[in-house]
Amino acid sequence: MLTTALVAIEGTIIATAVPSIVKDVGGFTEFPWLFSIFLLAQAVSVPIYGKLNDLFGRKPVILWGIGLFMIGSILCGAAWAMGPLIAFRIVQGLGAGAILPTTITIIGDLYSVRERAKVQGYVASVWGAASVVGPTLGGVFSEYVSWRWIFFVNIPLCLLAVAVFMRFFHERVERGRPVIDYRGAALLAVGLALVILGALEGGQAWAWNSPASLLILGAGVAALIAFVFVERRAASPVLPLWIFRRRLLVSSGLISVGIGAILYGLSSYVPTYVQDVLGAGPLVAGFALATLTLGWPITGSQAGRVYLRLGFRACALIGTSLVLVGCALLLLLGRTSPVWQVALFCLVIGLGMGLTASPTLIAAQSSVGWAERGVVTASNIFLRSLGSSVGVAIFGAIANSTVGSAPITPDSLTTAVQRIFVGLVIVAVLILAMATLIPRSADRAILEAPPIPQESSR
Repeated sequence: MLTTALVAIEGTIIATAVPSIVKDVGGFTEFPWLFSIFLLAQAVSVPIYGKLNDLFGRKPVILWGIGLFMIGSILCGAAWAMGPLIAFRIVQGLGAGAILPTTITIIGDLYSVRERAKVQGYVASVWGAASVVGPTLGGVFSEYVSWRWIFFVNIPLCLLAVAVFMRFFHERVERGRPVIDYRGAALLAVGLALVILGALEGGQAWAWNSPASLLILGAGVAALIAFVFVERRAASPVLPLWIFRRRLLVSSGLISVGIGAILYGLSSYVPTYVQDVLGAGPLVAGFALATLTLGWPITGSQAGRVYLRLGFRACALIGTSLVLVGCALLLLLGRTSPVWQVALFCLVIGLGMGLTASPTLIAAQSSVGWAERGVVTASNIFLRSLGSSVGVAIFGAIANSTVGSAPITPDSLTTAVQRIFVGLVIVAVLILAMATLIPRSADRAILEAPPIPQESSR
């Protein structure tokens, strides 16, 4: 729960500080990279950490991730310009790449399917607290102290998390010799970086049909194609291709891609819209976004009851339907909309997320054994990070192409945000379609799982 708090707070605290960061160091058109480069570093490192989890155990991986995350936070807080800040976010992202998948894998190791229904309520409470604490701290630091403290606040949390893991978490693992697919990892990183670079800067730094755009996007796609061929022959692939041959893992993975895109699409632009268009302050903008991550744990804590009674597929269908309704309601927002409407619509999306994210991941975890759980969990988190990174890049490209090089006005920003909301609706439709593809056989793990012993429930 402590390590989850690091990622949860990080996901909400920086969003409300973006206007203050841009005002201090400049670079409005570059600020989407604060999100996408962090998520890219996280995405490409998650599969490697998942493999190391299965080889060496969870403890050394989580301790390394926490330490790297803290170093990255210190460097970000000391950044003097947008360029170095973006670079330091890479370090922070590499640490986060170890944290979230490892904590989720630990939960999968310690608890059965039925027990996870209760435990996920505890973990969801972390996201609920972060949804209030993160935007509030971000707004307070930006308005009254300095945006740099949104990074420095991670230092005591990292030290506390390390102390608790060292004291209480013990495991026995037969150490093996690492067989890491370095070529696959390098091709994946290069391919994703080039595709995201082309999507984010296309129409801004160069024209979409320019030689530079075609070269960058083409090289990125070529690297990803080469990655697939390398993975087919790798002895221990960084992203095993058998994951993409199982219907449950594919459907849950694609849902994670959509969740990541929607989550960071909202986190990137809702606070900016509320502040620069509706004229609210950072604190109000933070609370408007906080309803998204507040609604998530409300239903997330009860999702276990839903999927134990109705099954994983039905739970995901309910959740994705709510996400679609919330995204469709965003289309009603305009130049003079009240802030409470923004908060309400984000709440609906958050309620849907709570019934979608954890149940689909638990279904994927439950379909494999211990030796594969680390890589399956990491792959699911990787796909969510991939969706977040690509989503931020695409939405950033939409915003940049709409605003252009002209001075930013409330009217032009409103148009850009409305186009982004249309994109969110399209993504929501796609994840609802993916939820219909979850096989009914996924519920077999629920039927086969023993009930929770009476002494364990006390």
